Amino acid sequence: MTKRKEFDHGLEELNGLIVEMGRHVETAIAQAMTALETIDADEARRIVKEDKELNKIEEKISELGATLIATQQPVAKDLRRILVAFKIASDLERMGDLAVDVAKVVIRLEGQTLIKPLIDLPRMSQIVQMMTYESIQSFVQENVNMAYKMAKDDDLVDALYAQITRELFSIMMENPKTISQANLLSFVGRYIERFADHATNIGESVVYLVTGVRPDLNS
Repeated sequence: MTKRKEFDHGLEELNGLIVEMGRHVETAIAQAMTALETIDADEARRIVKEDKELNKIEEKISELGATLIATQQPVAKDLRRILVAFKIASDLERMGDLAVDVAKVVIRLEGQTLIKPLIDLPRMSQIVQMMTYESIQSFVQENVNMAYKMAKDDDLVDALYAQITRELFSIMMENPKTISQANLLSFVGRYIERFADHATNIGESVVYLVTGVRPDLNS
């Protein structure tokens, strides 16, 4: 196998690991939200334990990327692709941590009844799942247009988070006994809002990979 083919094979492996990590993150946030809707603490504990698998994939990406740099000495866009893979893996690892944070809220709510039906939080979760998928696809396909389109959904997530915060504040004002749970649900909204920010960061990395210029898609 020529040196270039070895390098291309390594990049394909790197792409595969990023895709695998993205799927783990999508699944984790979906499962954490389902656990919240049903206050399923046992499911939440399982989600917390499985976060270790995500960390293992990130370690594989770090090791493979470092090996490619050391043995192939890439330059220009080839080097940028590996550096971007490191950054994306870091964002995905943090997104996994935020899914775990949601699961930990579920564990704290064990035995309680929800103070309100959950509508906007699951909607936020669905949007960030799609953002995660599109951000990873934009990386694999080097599709700048998809990265920009994905980032626009961050505004919708921000709007839903603001709406949830206002609603929970009103509930707390009407019934102080709800303060503890309302605060926890507000934390969940914050975790998902930050989750979307990391997906947008991935979009920025894709634009940087393709153009060499890093935009601010979170502004």
